[in-house]
Amino acid sequence: MIDNYVTGAQIKMLRENKKMTQQELAQKINVTAKAVSKWETGNGFPDISLLESLAAALGISVIELLSGSCIRNQNKNANIAKSKFYVCPVCGNVITSTGEAVISCCGITLPPQTPEEPDDEHKINVEVTEDEYFVSLNHPMTKDHYISFIAAVADNGIQFEKLYPEGPAEARFKISRVKKIMVYCNKDGLFA
Repeated sequence: MIDNYVTGAQIKMLRENKKMTQQELAQKINVTAKAVSKWETGNGFPDISLLESLAAALGISVIELLSGSCIRNQNKNANIAKSKFYVCPVCGNVITSTGEAVISCCGITLPPQTPEEPDDEHKINVEVTEDEYFVSLNHPMTKDHYISFIAAVADNGIQFEKLYPEGPAEARFKISRVKKIMVYCNKDGLFA
């Protein structure tokens, strides 16, 4: 239900931040001021057909409106070394951002993965061969439990290797400017 996502307090806060009256917001989305008042007091909720125009009038995306959080990215320099990884549990898509973002895939808002220190099962082995890192893990690669990807994060880009069940848990990356190696286990999450 929509009332689990769009709160009256959020609509009111966003409207006031834009220095709009209830009447001005109502006019922008072709509803009455009484409807906006009901939403803000929790006595009603906007119809789903209004979400796109409501989000636009409030200056946020529909995903931000539905997630209940406004993202204001303070990372103006897009520091790639601080990239965040998002993994869809439905389709396996991997999405990265260089700052704050609301990411959605398959109808789900995805949280950024928090990298952990590797444990014994996720120990990351790194060998230097000429101008490359050879990265490997002694990890099961079955259909149910496997390393989904290995990435080398540098200050100027991300080298990414998608892995598949029953294949080897290994990848090669150019050494230049790499700051960290990250691996994602489909059962246990992100390790760096």
